[in-house]
Amino acid sequence: MDPPPVDSTGHRTVAPGILRRPSPNHDQRPDGEDPYLLVIHNISLPPGVFTGDAIIDFFQNRLDISSHSWFENIRDMRVSAHFLIRRDGTIVQFVPTVLRAWHAGVSSFEGRERCNDFSVGIELEGTDTLAYTDAQYERLAALAAAIRARHPIRAVRGHEHIAPGRKTDPGPAFDWDRFESTTR
Repeated sequence: MDPPPVDSTGHRTVAPGILRRPSPNHDQRPDGEDPYLLVIHNISLPPGVFTGDAIIDFFQNRLDISSHSWFENIRDMRVSAHFLIRRDGTIVQFVPTVLRAWHAGVSSFEGRERCNDFSVGIELEGTDTLAYTDAQYERLAALAAAIRARHPIRAVRGHEHIAPGRKTDPGPAFDWDRFESTTR
């Protein structure tokens, strides 16, 4: 059997274009629950910067807080997502979808709280107000289809929808109609 593929830095990849960067910020889903909600987020670290590996380091609890003054705001946070889609379309997987990633925080969907228990979180590298890239929409559609093939996903929401008043992402820059037309 062939060894798993590796990227240019020698890290194992999940599939072409998907890098695996395990995060310690996860745990078991309650009662082995199968996720049925897909939550779309955005992130950039520092805000509005789309270069470097600060997001990866943050999700792996390795972020050098002294490298940028804004990082003091997130010093003690321990979070992750299942996936990150970078501006160029590269997908990074942090947590297997069968496990609970810590992405939604205080949240509610259809009257049920703790969305991390029953959701898969996908971060888009971006901001609420800057258009997402064509590559991100293409890879998001493919990733959503792959997740739907594995789990009974019946709804897709933004972080803003499950944590209104607390979160604003993926924000007005995310084109829901475009996303939905590619996932039908």
